[in-house]
Amino acid sequence: MSDAPLCPNCRTGRLQLFHEKRGVPSNSCILLATREEARAYPRGDIALGFCPHCGFVSNTAFEARLTEYSERYEETQGFSPTFNRFHEALADRLIEKHGLRDKRVLEIGCGKGEFLLLLCEKGHNQGLGFDPAYLPARTAGRDTSRVEFVRDFYTEKYTDRDADFVCCKMTLEHIHPTADFLSTVRRAVGDRPETVVFFQIPDTTRILRDCAFEDVYYEHCSYFSPASLSYLFRSQGFRVLGTDTEYDGQYLTIEATPVAAPDTTPPPPAELQRLAGWVTDFGRKYRRKSALWRKRVDGAQAAGRKIVLWSSGSKAVSFLTTLGLDAEVACAVDINPHRHGFHMPGTGHVIVAPAQLPEIRPDLVIVMNAIYRQEIGAELARLGLTPELICIE
Repeated sequence: MSDAPLCPNCRTGRLQLFHEKRGVPSNSCILLATREEARAYPRGDIALGFCPHCGFVSNTAFEARLTEYSERYEETQGFSPTFNRFHEALADRLIEKHGLRDKRVLEIGCGKGEFLLLLCEKGHNQGLGFDPAYLPARTAGRDTSRVEFVRDFYTEKYTDRDADFVCCKMTLEHIHPTADFLSTVRRAVGDRPETVVFFQIPDTTRILRDCAFEDVYYEHCSYFSPASLSYLFRSQGFRVLGTDTEYDGQYLTIEATPVAAPDTTPPPPAELQRLAGWVTDFGRKYRRKSALWRKRVDGAQAAGRKIVLWSSGSKAVSFLTTLGLDAEVACAVDINPHRHGFHMPGTGHVIVAPAQLPEIRPDLVIVMNAIYRQEIGAELARLGLTPELICIE
């Protein structure tokens, strides 16, 4: 195994390959104007490797040059009432727990700025957000006088910008050299033991255990469990205050404060063994689950049923490309108006608004995220539609 890649999370273990997928779209959330452009979008490979030392999972075939985070990157979930309730509750909880009132808040990967604005509005905080895909027009009409947005990646050149609270949501999974990145964050925090760092990422425990293949896609090059995430923070000079799961077990969160000396003690052997067991079984589960979904879709098509996907984001792109679907699916539905009329990378499926469904008359709606089932069901009922509704679970 001497030629196996070195783990970028612990820089000690060698990554053991366990899952490969070739020629997948290198971005899932890019707005593409035509079917031809979408089908010709650049592709890359997925080759997941498991680190037996820290429990980290990484795409060993990842090439950062293939990814794009720009004005064309449309990732926001802020048009969902379900998601907004979660965001509001999370902001309230963090403000109360950490006394975030009249403080300086810094967010790495702030997206369109929704969460940073919540923290600043609710706690009267000063905010600083970094994201190359931030669009000023999206915060028009909101009070941004206490917030500065930097349309750039957070790198070493910004470590002089200090804060009382550092937030990074759904970003670390997009970063391949995880130890290098968190080392940068640690240097920025410096000798301020009162600074709290909060990260949120997808929970890989669920992905491995349930073989959630729809949550494996190119932009997500780094996959964390509580064990590997805690190891990363400890090894880079943080004291872990706690980890938790949110949003029906989909998100993993960690809160930490800086300490003087790093701790490179590996995760407990029992945790590593549990992860290794799921890794060993992933291939079998993947073949079985993808075959079952392909059979279900083919059966619906053979019966003359019109199929649509609800959601046009990363899960949907992964679902379509994993199963090799094309004409079997009529379109993808999305409540985000900024995605309407564009096409999905890889397959070219058009993205439509829910209001267009009465014309399409779907017989089967495949929901990419079960947490939105009730919200979607209510919208279909409002439109006078009664298709079968099934979720990826």
